[in-house]
Amino acid sequence: MTRSRRLATVALSGAAALMCALPITPAQAVESPVGTVRLSTEKRQEIRYVWAASSGFRYGMVGGGSTTWVDYPGVVPPAHAGPDDLATGADVVTTMNGATATQKHRSTGVTATLTIPSGQTYQGAVGWSVLTRDGSGALHVLRAAPDGTTTDLPVSGLPAGAQPTAYPQGGSVRRLAVVHKVDGTTSVGLIDLANGTFRTYITGLSAAPEAVYNDRWLVADWKAIRIDSEPGTEPSPVAGLAGRLEAVVGDQVLAGNPDFVTGGTQPALNARSLVTGAASTVLSSSFGGIGPTLDGGALATAGTSSLDWNVHRITPTEDGTVTTEKVAQIPAYAVGVEGLAVAGGELFLYGSTPGASSRFSSFQLDATGRPTGQQTPRSPGMTQITCLPGDAACPQLEALGDGRVSYLWTNAEGQEFVHNVGPDATTPSRSEPTGGDSAGRIPGGTGRYVLYNGGSGTQKVVDFPSGTTGGETTLSRARTAAAVWGQTMWTPGSTQGSVVGKSLKTGQTVATLATGAPCTPSDIQAVNTWLYWSCGSTAGVYDRATNRKITVPADQGPARLADGFLVRENRTTHELLLTDFHTGTAATRTLVKLPTTDQNTGGSNGRWAVDRFGGHIAYLNGTYGEVSIVRSGVPASTLAQMEAQTDAVQGGPTKSNPWQPVWQLNKPADWTLTLTNGSGTVVRSLTGSTKGAAVRAAWDGYGADGRRVTGTYTWKLTAEPRDEVGPALTVTGTTTVN
Repeated sequence: MTRSRRLATVALSGAAALMCALPITPAQAVESPVGTVRLSTEKRQEIRYVWAASSGFRYGMVGGGSTTWVDYPGVVPPAHAGPDDLATGADVVTTMNGATATQKHRSTGVTATLTIPSGQTYQGAVGWSVLTRDGSGALHVLRAAPDGTTTDLPVSGLPAGAQPTAYPQGGSVRRLAVVHKVDGTTSVGLIDLANGTFRTYITGLSAAPEAVYNDRWLVADWKAIRIDSEPGTEPSPVAGLAGRLEAVVGDQVLAGNPDFVTGGTQPALNARSLVTGAASTVLSSSFGGIGPTLDGGALATAGTSSLDWNVHRITPTEDGTVTTEKVAQIPAYAVGVEGLAVAGGELFLYGSTPGASSRFSSFQLDATGRPTGQQTPRSPGMTQITCLPGDAACPQLEALGDGRVSYLWTNAEGQEFVHNVGPDATTPSRSEPTGGDSAGRIPGGTGRYVLYNGGSGTQKVVDFPSGTTGGETTLSRARTAAAVWGQTMWTPGSTQGSVVGKSLKTGQTVATLATGAPCTPSDIQAVNTWLYWSCGSTAGVYDRATNRKITVPADQGPARLADGFLVRENRTTHELLLTDFHTGTAATRTLVKLPTTDQNTGGSNGRWAVDRFGGHIAYLNGTYGEVSIVRSGVPASTLAQMEAQTDAVQGGPTKSNPWQPVWQLNKPADWTLTLTNGSGTVVRSLTGSTKGAAVRAAWDGYGADGRRVTGTYTWKLTAEPRDEVGPALTVTGTTTVN
């Protein structure tokens, strides 16, 4: 088995790659989209700080690429006072050009220039100070003078024979650390940048010690000492923190970035008070992108995935602890969309979002089609969906309107399965083998029922009822045009143009329609009271509510029926066309001209998708990882129940095995479920919103007062349409508590 053609997955690096576009002519929207979403990797990207101080910071991705400036929200920038006031250097950016250092106070824009004297080499810069080293090995602190010259302050106090090996920057603009070796012994000390004096604080360190500091403390290789301690004071050990030293904020030393963590444990940024010894967690789910700021604080990234991956500013508090504030969200890298589907106001995208694995993710849409939230995982990590060679319509995705998606998958032995995923990221997929069939298609399905057309000519209906761990093939027949809507399957009748509806629960005929089709339909689709038929060159829609017969276009490409409209793709002009027939007269308009090159798949399940449950249209717009949503402009049908599963729980319900009814509706709604005893008293009331267009409730058999109730109870479901079109729906029934 080989996979069908896909967009090549590109390696992205740097912030500039976040909106990388492939060389594909983008979609040309005729009607402006109401929203655009982007499928993103869930893998968190480690960042590096180029500069971090009192008004903001500048960061880039580890591995290179461009950088991004961020201003702290709600922070008043510090005033400019010049090189004579070292504290104002916490907002200074230094850039080098040969022997010239240009310093810019970022908040005010004031600049200063200094020149490195001949014979000296640049070693580093912090605030208004530039550190150099001359040919003899001596260090110098340079600063710009008011008259435009450069002051040169030699550093005193460095031990004789000391060889500097590193200049770690910490949370201070008044001091700069120097790691040095004398006779093979590594030590660390601080330069007082105001007067150029150096003092060694901690000796006997590793060859490349971790060293963090601020204006109160220096910590190196898990030894801590106060900056103002008397000479000869021994440092104190710091223990019990996982990872490596990251910063000192106030009296708290921060540690994170553990080399490994226990399986299932998220890396965290922890702290220990250097005064009391108390330990605390500063940020959970934090690794990488941690470092001090020049004003004595720190920055750290944290979040459970790239979808909520933020930079937090950490500052000291008066009580000796620290506080955190989100100051920026790190955009996630875009990944290729390998399949899309939309149903019940939820857009499903399939792609390799966790990195090596693939999964379904979704975006919630409001009644107008606008995205209302961020990307949400909707399945566990999965192996890639396999496709037959040349299968341009793979992966085939069918959103079922109940928060679930069905698709076909073939194992290594060539056995094909109907899979069903959702309604959340933790629920394992359910599957049903096709009985040895292959090269199949999923032409439709709603709620619990999925229609499968096998390559052998066999047609099956797979049932995925609530509360089960797998599927069941409930119908197997010779393949014909067919559609499933709710619990009814529609197939051609015995006379020309007739279509018969049969209940999938009882097998009984529920309706026979004379559609007026001049043939035995080669394609049948059903949505609410609308039934679409096609003879190839002619097509129409039969309205079961009014018995109207409406002629619709039938040219040049796949068509998809929705609630009161039909969407077609003209594969010659690449136009996506919408035909509105809800008034009884067909009117067609162009929505968008799609990219001339298929991004991943062909057909209505690849480049575009339609929400049959009162929704709109989504399409790949030609930019890597992006999907646009456009309104249908067609009012949805009145809220109705399509199918229900309300059987009582044997021997229950209980807290561990509650009654879990499901009502499949035709569009999203907000609902209330009340349970009333024989005397008319409401013992429990439950509320919620549909998952897709399905009501999923759970009752454990306990009343609102927390006491167990037994007997037969009347339930009443009241559903209010979320689009506010049409009246509320009310259905009733009974259930038993044993």
